[in-house]
Amino acid sequence: MLRFILSFLGGIFSMLTLGLAMGALTLGAIFYMYGRDLPTYEVLANYTPKTISRIYSSEGAIIDEFATERRLFSPAEEIPDIVKQAFISAEDKNFYEHAGYDVRGIASALYEAVISGGRELRGASTITQQVMKNFLLDGSRTAERKIQEIILAARIEQSMPKERILELYLNEIDLGVRSYGVTAAAQSYFNKPLSELTIAEAAFLAVHPKAPYSYHPVRQREAALERRAFILNEMFQNGFITDDELAEALADPLRTVQGGDFPSFRSTVPPRDYFSDQVRRQIVEELGVDSNYFTTAGYSIRATVDAEMQAAASEALRRALEQFDRERGRWRGTGLTIPAEDLASEESWRAALDDIRIARDITLENQWYPAVVLEVGEEQLRLGIEGIGEDEPDPVVPRRDIEWMRGGFADNFTLGDVVHVRKMTADSDGSFIRWTLRQVPEVQGAFMAMDVNTGRVIAMQGGFSFQYSQLNRATQAYRQPGSSFKPFVYAAALDSGYTPATIVVDAPIEVRAGGEIWRPMNYSDRFYGPTPLRTGIEQSRNVMTVRLAQEVGMDVIANYAERFGVYDDMNPFLAAALGSEETTLFRMVAAYAMFANGGERVEPTLVDRVQDRYGATVYRHDQRICDDCDSVLLEAGRAPAIVSDRERVMNAVTAYQLTSMMRGVVERGTARSSVNLPVPIAGKTGTTNDGKDVWFVGFSSNIVAGCYIGYDTPRSMGAASGGGMCGPVFNSFMTQAIPKFGGGNFDVPAECQFINIDRFSGARLPDGASGDNVVAECFRIGEDPVFGIAFDGGFAMAGDLPLFDEVRNAREVTTSTGDTATVGPQATFGTLSSGGLY
Repeated sequence: MLRFILSFLGGIFSMLTLGLAMGALTLGAIFYMYGRDLPTYEVLANYTPKTISRIYSSEGAIIDEFATERRLFSPAEEIPDIVKQAFISAEDKNFYEHAGYDVRGIASALYEAVISGGRELRGASTITQQVMKNFLLDGSRTAERKIQEIILAARIEQSMPKERILELYLNEIDLGVRSYGVTAAAQSYFNKPLSELTIAEAAFLAVHPKAPYSYHPVRQREAALERRAFILNEMFQNGFITDDELAEALADPLRTVQGGDFPSFRSTVPPRDYFSDQVRRQIVEELGVDSNYFTTAGYSIRATVDAEMQAAASEALRRALEQFDRERGRWRGTGLTIPAEDLASEESWRAALDDIRIARDITLENQWYPAVVLEVGEEQLRLGIEGIGEDEPDPVVPRRDIEWMRGGFADNFTLGDVVHVRKMTADSDGSFIRWTLRQVPEVQGAFMAMDVNTGRVIAMQGGFSFQYSQLNRATQAYRQPGSSFKPFVYAAALDSGYTPATIVVDAPIEVRAGGEIWRPMNYSDRFYGPTPLRTGIEQSRNVMTVRLAQEVGMDVIANYAERFGVYDDMNPFLAAALGSEETTLFRMVAAYAMFANGGERVEPTLVDRVQDRYGATVYRHDQRICDDCDSVLLEAGRAPAIVSDRERVMNAVTAYQLTSMMRGVVERGTARSSVNLPVPIAGKTGTTNDGKDVWFVGFSSNIVAGCYIGYDTPRSMGAASGGGMCGPVFNSFMTQAIPKFGGGNFDVPAECQFINIDRFSGARLPDGASGDNVVAECFRIGEDPVFGIAFDGGFAMAGDLPLFDEVRNAREVTTSTGDTATVGPQATFGTLSSGGLY
């Protein structure tokens, strides 16, 4: 009997032993099968989370951010203990004790699943397992995925410190309101850094990992408070907070950005504009990354923008565009409407208006608001205005506000029309006058300003409103520059031996090409006979520019235009000398900067520096070398020496001669009525045929700026001109830029010798001569200028075509002795030369 019992027990033991062995083998096989193709530890070790790329102004203020997932990375040592403790209490109270997985938690979850017949499935994942799921697995809720979690969690616990695992978790987790990681979530919910969070606020963040979008602080407030209370009690039970701290946290009313208790972080960041969007494009190009990577790379970008100057640029351009639009006298509106059924109550029309996609980034004198027409009367229009409540002025527009447009209210408006409106206020004290209707102009344009020496772009406005049209017309719109291209023709001539006093004939010409005859005309439809180069550029003479281009050679001019970056490959046709080829404002402004700085190449940039997520500099625009910036031996009061190796693109004397001639454009020429500033300004207007494109590009000794205006689909703007439309934009901007950036006389090259010249005839005058017609021209030292020879470009002149002499009579000038001398008229046609340089 005893033997039988022992034999029976031995059999049971053998079966148990065999069963355990088979179970171990089976478990090992399962772990081997599911673990062999799993990602390696190195993937986690090299992990870089998707992090916000931020753009900062030159003053260090955040002006924009780009993100696929709104995440701000914080290393573990910068995350406060109370935040860590809140998440540990909510998700994994044994985090610092287990080996990556919690056996008791798994058993409890299995038991509940069996008892409920599979109806109740709850997670038993540790923080380590959640890291594995979020980073390496697909997130599915299957037994296979759970086994893989456990395998990876065990592996990672053996090779990575707990704090590093917690760091990965707290930076990766989705915490609702499109915020990832605790740092971004603290900003989104409370507009606070982590270091300023209260215990209650830290616990509220820990509410969300379980279900990120099920605990909204307003829409699901009660559920959020209940879950927060549970976490706070867990923190107390785990010894992380005291009894008094628990009571205080439970009594916290849950104040959030979403509830209107704190201002939103976004409220302190300006809306995206043309400048910040162009920064993105530049970084993508400079670093050779794609746009998707840029939004996840965590770059810190120091932009060159000056916020004050950017505001001045947008104000000046918008004012000019709106003024031109209102002079047309036609109301176009937005083309948007709200259905009649949504106008029944204030709640419904406000909700409908909130859903309308309309520009909300416009400030011109005052902010522009979206509004909906609620009542159309004979003498007034009643509106519902977004964001304007009962405590604001009565939202009505009186009849006198629409005197500028054709027709009355009934002719232009219907119920449900969505419009823009702004407050009209008194200039003296800002007091409210009335509501006034506005519309985004159909005509568009661009403005850009940059430092002539560094290339730092301080302002860029690519249109009236970025939200209305994201086309950046400063960099993306290719338009004909018209006469604003002429300085490059004259630069080629000056570098080829011509002088500002060289005479070129302004007389009718005919050019035969492709079986057609081209007869270039001056803007005035007149011809002025033999004229000095200076007067030609000051008065923007087309015909003499074509003759000059023929003399110099279009291949030479094309080479100059390409050297300055105006064009990549310019067609060497005579019409191109008048700006018929297309380019961008960005290229033109950058090219003019080289006139202003004495002829040295400058590369425009919207970015000073880019740092990666770890603070390492990956891009720096200023490549100049500072040999003694770090020297401790540098004498007090002495600035460090900065070495520049910038390429020279034109002779310094040529640059000064051209600058001096373009000063004449502002002082006596086509920009004289619109540009009036307290420092020397040089520039050039541009107006294409039929006024389809109008330009002005000009510069002081420090700042170059340019304006372009035209319809996106080119068509005539009537009598518009570069001086009349773009000149005031430039003047308005520079009025604010000069006090900040200064300005003075342009540097005179040492190789200059000055000779008094009659600017009408090109004749040499005695030293000390004075008068409106006297100009001290720079000639190269050693150059023996020849006067009295005129160039016609080799074109024959038809005797039956009209000529008009600007200066018909001799003039008297005052000499250095105080006497008067008589200067003869312009050179006659008897002194013409058919070609040849001197």
